[in-house]
Amino acid sequence: MKNYHPSTPSRRHLTVVTYSLLTKGARPLKGLSKRLKKHAGRNNQGRITVRHQGGGNKILYRLVDFKQDKFDIPAKLETLEYDPYRSAFIARVIFVDGERRYILAPQGLKIGDKIISSAEAPLVVGNRTQLKRIPVGTFVYNVEVIKGRGGKLVRSAGSSAQVLANENGYTQIQLPSKETRKIPWDNYASLGQLSNPEHNSITIGKAGRSRWLNIRPTVRGSAMNPRDQPYGGGEGRSKRGTKRPKTKWGKITGGHRTRNKKKWSNKFIIKRRK
Repeated sequence: MKNYHPSTPSRRHLTVVTYSLLTKGARPLKGLSKRLKKHAGRNNQGRITVRHQGGGNKILYRLVDFKQDKFDIPAKLETLEYDPYRSAFIARVIFVDGERRYILAPQGLKIGDKIISSAEAPLVVGNRTQLKRIPVGTFVYNVEVIKGRGGKLVRSAGSSAQVLANENGYTQIQLPSKETRKIPWDNYASLGQLSNPEHNSITIGKAGRSRWLNIRPTVRGSAMNPRDQPYGGGEGRSKRGTKRPKTKWGKITGGHRTRNKKKWSNKFIIKRRK
């Protein structure tokens, strides 16, 4: 982490991740990036469906290859880059046939290292193979839920899942949330832990930096009027005034389970997160 001298009040606690490991001067490839239209949390009718979004710096979306379905063809790590759309760093790899792709960069991978996606891939960091080949206790990321659809689980900075067991056609893994679930063992996963583990230690430091990140201010419910929030109204710092904690729309929160009881993947969950 990088700290600053407290030359201003906002600088006193501001921290950022050091980008010394990233490739200097690397620009996003034109064929692997595109501009996404900003919606500021609004739907096709222009109504706000997700609050506290808007503004932010202009950014390019990198087309990251979550499938890594170019099997049995080795690739060399060309650059390590920052991606404004995700917390982990990304890596640009070049295959022996000349094709380039972006992938999620694991911790410890360096420029010039070689990786491969294969059913017989060596069990080293960055390689991608089937779950049934991965030894118990190994850490993995970018895990497929449905074969061929690409990695859906464990894609944020510093995260990893641990392989617990292989039996009866399924691999049991423990997710970062401590939930334990079964995944078909023919599915693919990448070995290692994702890069940028210090991401959760960042201190924003000032309001303006939140606005750069497309985040608008959040107002406390108790500061609103009664018509706008169940906690609103009253003189001064009044009490909540309701039996249970709830959202602006009166939906119960605080220990209330929101997962659909009929969700198709419930049968694969062995142990719920705490």
